[in-house]
Amino acid sequence: MEFALTTEQQQIQKAVRDFVKGEFDKSQIAEMEENHQYPEKIWKKAADLGFIGIHFPEAYSGQGMGVMENILVAEALCAGDSTVGACLILADFASEIILHFGSEAQKKTWLPKVAEGEVLSCGAFTEPDHGSDITSLNTVATKDGDDWVINGSKIFITNGGPLAGFYSVLCQTDPEATPGYRGMSLILVEADRAGVSTTDVGTKMGIRMMHTAEVTFKDVRVPQSNLIGKENRGFYQVLEFFDESRILIAAQALGTAQGAFDRALAYVKSREQFGRKIAQFQVNQHKLADMATKIEMARLLTYKAAWNFDQGHIDPKLTSMAKMAAARAAVEVCDEAIQLLGGYGYMQEYEVERFARDAKITELYEGTREIQKNTIASALLGKLK
Repeated sequence: MEFALTTEQQQIQKAVRDFVKGEFDKSQIAEMEENHQYPEKIWKKAADLGFIGIHFPEAYSGQGMGVMENILVAEALCAGDSTVGACLILADFASEIILHFGSEAQKKTWLPKVAEGEVLSCGAFTEPDHGSDITSLNTVATKDGDDWVINGSKIFITNGGPLAGFYSVLCQTDPEATPGYRGMSLILVEADRAGVSTTDVGTKMGIRMMHTAEVTFKDVRVPQSNLIGKENRGFYQVLEFFDESRILIAAQALGTAQGAFDRALAYVKSREQFGRKIAQFQVNQHKLADMATKIEMARLLTYKAAWNFDQGHIDPKLTSMAKMAAARAAVEVCDEAIQLLGGYGYMQEYEVERFARDAKITELYEGTREIQKNTIASALLGKLK
């Protein structure tokens, strides 16, 4: 494994950073956050530049890159702004399910629309009564003639709402299966299908620009050809997707931590107290040293997980380690950034308070840190008798 990025990867980083400088207007972002408004114009521009779905094949409007390039984009976007960055990097959320398991018709229909910024992609897995436990579902799909008929509801669905193009819905398709997760399937449901409705979940602690919805399916009919992959293999397909998506969330956390650190570093180098720059106080120097070290450790784990995945080695233990470590680093670094700015860190104008609010979600979605520990421990221990 090379620890240096390739020339092409460095160029991607620079392109994203230039985009951030040109398009991320601080006052406009503050207004969008206040109004819970999705950064639609910035999303469209990011898509035009090829930052959305960069890891899709060129045949589906991507650039044929890997997970490594995708997480480099994510890291740079979230360092530029934790909220806008999160919206952009998750604009194609769960589209990998179509990419890896979908039919050719599903890929040709939906992946270009996602990459070109026409629609947002949604994964509909979590349910109100089950939370992190996706081994049990209330959402049911039954066959009726040539159709699936879907009934149920999903909660905390990223991108759910007005800009959604489709949902990859995890459903119980074999109620007799034992255990139940062996009878689950993924079914593509177009957002404009009759019987699909969404309700915004309300004001969130962070990522307030991002649409997050409860999605209800009431007698929703879709053709049986909307099945994604193999019938009754949906649970396993979602687990494979998580192994990729957790690397992306690790990159989100990494970029968020870096962005907060960059702002704190600039502040302590310019702020004067007691007749000298506060960067000259050893206590603050030690804070910066700890923050930088946590970020670098998270970066190494995240980059290794991405590199490993691109080599074809899917390692749930490593991806869970990367997500857990990067998310914890983001929460701790952002908290320390507020401490370094003091009272100013508590004010919206200085941004680090928003970075801290946005950081916490990385410990929650795509599996809480407790779920990550379960995955890691399971890999270490194997099956216990």
